[in-house]
Formats: sequence, C-alpha cells, structure tokens
Amino acid sequence: MEEFNSMPLKEELISSLRNAGLISPTDVQKESIPIILEGKDVAVRAKTGTGKTGAFVIPIIQRILENPEPLSTIILEPTRELSLQVFGVIRSIGRPLRISTAIVYGGVGINPQINAIRSGPNIIVGTPGRVIDLMKRGVLNLNKIKFFVLDEADLMFDMGFIDDIEYILSKTPESKQLMLFSATLPKPIMLIAEKHMKQDKQMIIVGKEEEITASGITHLYAVASGQTKIATLLAYIEHYKPTKCIIFTRTKFGAEKLYNMLEHYGLNVIHLHGGMTQSRRESSLNKFRGSAQFMISTNVAARGLDISDVSDIINFDAPDEPRIYVHRVGRTARMYKEGRAFTIFLTNQRGLISDIERTSNIRLQQINLDISNIDQSKFKTYETDFYSRSKPHNFDSNRENNRSHFGGRRRYGYQKWNRRNNG
Repeated sequence: MEEFNSMPLKEELISSLRNAGLISPTDVQKESIPIILEGKDVAVRAKTGTGKTGAFVIPIIQRILENPEPLSTIILEPTRELSLQVFGVIRSIGRPLRISTAIVYGGVGINPQINAIRSGPNIIVGTPGRVIDLMKRGVLNLNKIKFFVLDEADLMFDMGFIDDIEYILSKTPESKQLMLFSATLPKPIMLIAEKHMKQDKQMIIVGKEEEITASGITHLYAVASGQTKIATLLAYIEHYKPTKCIIFTRTKFGAEKLYNMLEHYGLNVIHLHGGMTQSRRESSLNKFRGSAQFMISTNVAARGLDISDVSDIINFDAPDEPRIYVHRVGRTARMYKEGRAFTIFLTNQRGLISDIERTSNIRLQQINLDISNIDQSKFKTYETDFYSRSKPHNFDSNRENNRSHFGGRRRYGYQKWNRRNNG
C-alpha cells in the first residue's frame, strides 16, 4: 500500500500527517498531490467522502514550508460549517509545523477576524461574503496570494456565490495557482476554470466518469401519503436501526417541527439549520459527533459536512432536484465505507424517482415497511399541522428554498439573506 512517505513531501510534514492518523493517501490524493506540487492549476472532480480536503491541504502546506509567507493562501468554502471543518484539518496538520491559519465567516463578530488577519496568517479559510466584507474594509489584501482553492465548487454555484467568486478572483494575481475541487462539475464551474486557469491546467477525474455517488451506498425508498409520512419514517428506524443518521427536511421550520416530534417520541436527536445561531449550530454538530444518534437538518446547514460514521441518510422530504440527492446521500459511505440512503416520496412525487436514477446513475430499490405497529393517532394532523397551523406568524418556511437550486436562477433577496447567514 502506497504511503505518504513515497511522495516528495518533507519529513516533518509526513510526521505531522502520521500524528494526525494519516498514513496512506486516498485515490484523489494520489492523483492530485503530485500535480499540485508541480505548480499546475487543477480542476478535480471526485465523489464526496473521498479525501478531497487532504488533496489540497497537504501540498499547500508543503509549498508553504518551502517558502513561508503571510497571506499566501486563500481557501473559499460555501458555508461556515465547511470552513470550520477545513480549518480544523489544516490546524491538525499545520500547527506542529508552525503554519498559521485564520478563519473568517459571517454570522459572528468581525473584530476577532480582523485581528486574526492582521497577525499575518499563512492561510485564510472563509466564506465568500465575509471575505468580500473584509476586502472592502481594507483589512484583507489578496495581491500576494499564491494559492487559491475553490472548494465544493458546485455547492458555491448552487448557493448563488458565482458573482462573489468572480469578484474575489479578480483581486488576486494572475500568477496564482488555482485549485478547484468539486463532487460534480456543472457548466458554470467549468467556465470559471476556463476563464481563470492557466494553459497547462490539469483536469483530474477520480473514479468512473458516470459515478457521482459512492459505490458503497444502498439506495432505498418508500411511497407514503402525508398522513403516513411520520409513521413510514419511524417504521424505517425501527426496522433498520440506524446507528448514526441524518434526516433531511426541506425547510428549517420543518426541521424544528420534526425535531420536536422525534424528541417527544424518545429518540436521541439534535437539529441543525441556517436559522440557528453559530454557537447552537456548533453545539449541535459536537453532540452529533458524540452521542446523539439522529440529526434533523436542512440542505443549507449540512452541505459538505464530514462526519465519518454516518450509517444512514433519510430524505424525509424528498429532494426537488437530483443533484440535491447526490449531496445529501454523500454524507454516508465516506472514505469507502458502506451506508444506506432512504427517501420518502409522496404519492405525487413518483416522477422524481426516475429523475434521480437517471441523473445519478443509480437504482432506487422500493421497500415495504410495516406501519401497523406505529401509533398514527399522534400524527393524524401532520399534513396541516406540520407546515402551517403551528407556524410562527412571521416565519418564512420556504426561505431556504425560495429560488431554484440549479440553473443559476437566483433571487437577489435570497442571495442577500444567504450571504448574511452563511458568508
């Protein structure tokens, strides 16, 4: 088995990787690290959960060790959770090597972030909105950037950050090394690559071209009515007994409501959505990485999260678009493990099944769940109660989904809200 010590990496970096529990590179790391060390621009497409973060963090740290300079690297992430996740990886590897890192994202006070940047870190990790804010305040100058990473690029596109990315790129030197990492490479992302990458850029495709979900995922589904949806969910849980499970809802109001219902049912459950404060979101994630068995989440809050031991993904609200399905189920079967993905389709959503199968190149297997032992009397008013009757007067339950996720059709109001809450 190939190990990191077979790569042209400094001994102290290999030692730091070993101390962090990283001995052997994954496929995407084997393909990407040597090319990045050569200084070439790269666009990398690899399935979720295959080690993409290490594929850019490791060679960047190597290059910084060779020539340490402040503010030489910027890594853009679509959400604050992803920023924190990548920041943690960099610190675990780079801190023993005296590689300094700052993290910047919205939703929290800006002054500590300003102080962190003024200290001259080697690497900055952050979300586009807060990066632009700091640039316009005159705090963050990108004119000496040598390494620029656009991580989870397709999610950046989905969340309406393309214009922000173009603006940030325009303020960096043409001589920088640009690295683009993504689970899928839609056309707008490839246009960025063509526009900003140098002539000797490399396209790296890890895995078969048609594979965009991990091969270790078993894809299951059931069809239910609004009145039997909760019972179907509970029947799945009782039959398959997930050890660590993320349950996706369409809206944050739905996440709150389902969280309250499942907690009342006696499950060890937490919830995560964009309407929560940053401290509550971090607390929820820490609990889920610990003893909590279930996490109720929306798309926006859980995009790209790396939680290695998730056994099951449940789409309580079926995704409207196939690529949302891809990103949701990518939270399980990470690093070549196995996992299950279960989706509940309403009777009028059967057309989504074939759309997901065709786009994701998978086969969904229908299962029949016995809901006769589930006390449905508790949930008989679900369809009216869940989305309307208990809804706070000024709560927009569709705020996270008030635009098309795909195709670039973004409403300005959503972008403004999204940047405030995620960047």
